[in-house]
Formats: sequence, C-alpha cells, structure tokens
Amino acid sequence: MKFLPIFLKLEDKNCLVVGGGDVAARKISSLISTNARILIVARELNPEIEALVQSGQLVILATEYEKSQLDSCVLVIAATNDAELNKRVSTDAQQRNIPVNVVDNPELCSFIMPSVVNRDPVQIAISTGGASPVLARLLRSRLETMIPSAYGKLASMMKSVRKEVKEKIPNQTQRRRFWESILQGPVAELLFSGHEDKALSILKQKISNPNENSDRQGEVYLVGGGPGDPDLLTFRALRLMQQTDVVLYDRLVAPAIVALARKDADRIFVGKKSDQHSMTQDEINDLMIKLAREGKRVLRLKGGDPFIFGRGGEEIDKLAEVGISFQVVPGITAATGCASYAGIPLTHRNYAQSCVFITGHLKEGKLDLNWQSLIQPGQTIAVYMGVGAAKVLCESLIEHGMNIDTPVAIIQQGTTTEQRTFTGSLKTLPDIIDQEDIKPPSMMIIGDVVNLREKLAWFDESGKV
Repeated sequence: MKFLPIFLKLEDKNCLVVGGGDVAARKISSLISTNARILIVARELNPEIEALVQSGQLVILATEYEKSQLDSCVLVIAATNDAELNKRVSTDAQQRNIPVNVVDNPELCSFIMPSVVNRDPVQIAISTGGASPVLARLLRSRLETMIPSAYGKLASMMKSVRKEVKEKIPNQTQRRRFWESILQGPVAELLFSGHEDKALSILKQKISNPNENSDRQGEVYLVGGGPGDPDLLTFRALRLMQQTDVVLYDRLVAPAIVALARKDADRIFVGKKSDQHSMTQDEINDLMIKLAREGKRVLRLKGGDPFIFGRGGEEIDKLAEVGISFQVVPGITAATGCASYAGIPLTHRNYAQSCVFITGHLKEGKLDLNWQSLIQPGQTIAVYMGVGAAKVLCESLIEHGMNIDTPVAIIQQGTTTEQRTFTGSLKTLPDIIDQEDIKPPSMMIIGDVVNLREKLAWFDESGKV
C-alpha cells in the first residue's frame, strides 16, 4: 500500500493553494468544507475563486510564490499550469515535512486527494493511488447509490448516546452486538424514512432495557418497481429489497426487478390478471399482516407506482388499522416511464397543458368515466390497463365528441428490451391491437403529443439506446 489513508483535521489551520484556475477551484471547494483557513497565491483568479475571496472565505496572500509563504501552513496544494513552479512548491514543502499535493502529478505528491462519499460525519474516501482518478470517481458514484444520505444522521444519533450506552453495557462484546442490532433494526429504518424523533425514542428505550428480548414485530415495505427497466428503481427501493425476508410481487413486476431482491428471501407470487386472481386483495392484506407479525420484513413489490392504480392505499390502510409499521417507496409510474421511452412527452407547451391518468378496467363490459372531463383541448390522456377495453374506450370518446383522428400510441412492455410502440388514431387503434397481437402490460397515450414521437424517439426498441 503506497499511501496510508488518513483524515486530517484542518479546522482553523492554514492551508496554502498555489494557483487560481479551474483545477485550483476544485481543490478549494474540498478544503472549504473542512473550515480550514485557505490562503491563495495566484496571478489571476477564475470567477469562482474571485467570488469566494469577495465573500471572505479565502485570503489572497500574493501573486507570486515564495518559500516563506509555507510558514505556519499545515498543508499545501500546487495547482498551476507551470510544471517547474509546481515542482518547486513540492520540493519546498517536503523539505519542511508539510503534506503537499501536486495536481495530476502523483510523483510530486506526499498525499493525494481521494474521491469522497460524504455523509457527514460519515466519510468514505476512495483512492487509486493516483493511477486513475476517473476509476475512483466511478467507484464513488456506485457507493453513492448504496449508502443513504441519512447515515450521517444515524452516526450523529449514535454519538449522542455513546457514553450512555457504554455506562449501561460495560461489556465490549455485548455492546458491539447492541450496536449491530440498532444498525440493522427498526431504529435505523425509522431514521432512514424520516422519523427521527421516533427513532431516538426507541433507541432510548433499548438503552434503558438492553437485555429485553420482546418479540420483534416486522415491517412492510410497499415499493414501486417502476415500469420494467431495473435502472429506474430508486436508491431506497434497492436498499430495502436487499434486506427483505419475504417478497410479495405482482404479475406486472418485471422478472429482472424481482431478481434484485435479497437472494435468500422467500418469493410469493400474488399477481393478478384481468378477472383472474392468484390471491384476492383481502388475502394479500392478511398475508402481509401475518408475515409482519412473525417478525419478518415484507417487501410488497408492485409494478409502476403503488399509489397510481396499484391499490397501495388500500393495503397500507389495513396495515395502519392493525398497527403494522410500513414504508412507502414511490416508483416511476407506467405513464411517465413508457411515454418517455417512446419519445412522447405527456405535456408540451405547444400541444398539451394538462395530463389525466385513467384506468381502462371494464365493469360488466362498460367503462365508468367522466367523459366530458376527458374531451378537453390541450390535454393528454394516459390509459392504464386499457388493452381489453380499447374498442369501448375509443368508441366512447368519439361518441362524446373527440375527433376520430386524434393521435394515439400504445406501448407494450415499455422501458424493457421487449418494448414495442405503435401509433395510430382513435379510429385505427382497435385494429392495431388485433393485428399486432398486443398484450398487457401496455400503456395507451391519447392526444396531440403522440405526433412528437417521430421526431423525439430516442430508445432503440431492439433494446439499445
């Protein structure tokens, strides 16, 4: 290991930066967050550094570098485009045993600046020893997706009670197990979901009774799986999927998304198809409650967004009724996901100033919709579950006054490698569905915005962008 990873405390310490260009500005932005006293030596300043000087956050020391400027400094950064000057700064600093960094020249550095995942006070530094800063940034971006921003709050909360825990649990092994239970249990989850006061209250209770072994009640995660592309999942959805004990998933959830759940989690299919139910909604509700009462973390995974034609509201209503803890993670709904991948903006200043979501679910062969509210100029209609009702829907819209030539698109398995998009009109859509054998899951978009697809389509429906 060529470099020793350390964290320097620079608050109120003098740090010298030689250089005033864009590269120097990037280094200065990192130093500012440490509350260091930053001194600048530069002939010219870029606008960003100039603004920091004007605000009083930086001090201009001189326009030309001199060795004496290193006096009282605890850290030096050389960031000029003058190779000889950078080398001289490095030599002078190292002769005085002052840590020095020369930008883009590891051989002249006694320390290097890592890529940092900042969840203050939690910090993760990634370095390649100067071999490939781009690789370090890539690794940082991957870690950013895995580590919730609330970890900083969790660390601060733990610090606030650390002394109390040490007094209450003097045994080091028992204390370590206590903290592990906190980090992997309901306290952390409550904090991550924004319930800081409740999390602190439960932490205090556990500190008061560290040996209490009451039956642990589980929790339900109601997670929107999006329209199909796994890359569209949220960070929180992925985190909860990785710690679940049981997965209850619908037919509309793409297999690639179900596969992202924890490998050893039990998977139970509770999917629904028009007029065919693997489980009734009441049975699904009862199963979630039963599993949570057994102490399990239950992932209720739904296609799209659970609160848009997903019956998510009904499910958490039952959970709240019986006192089961739950979290809701929104997902990209089919209308926005499918329309985006088809190159059809749902709103556009010149074509549509509003958008309405409706369901095409038939009841006794009829659609119960507010037809007059749908027949509005400058409006897009996004139709969920409309394949089976397409003929009735198109005929009814025409009957209530919508132009027979109104543009329509239907997107099958949107956002996935199997996506197929067809465009037509209210008049031709039913025939397109029959001729192309279009099946659910499919999304219908009705309105003038469909005409933009030819110009704006960006997703290659062979599965490549």
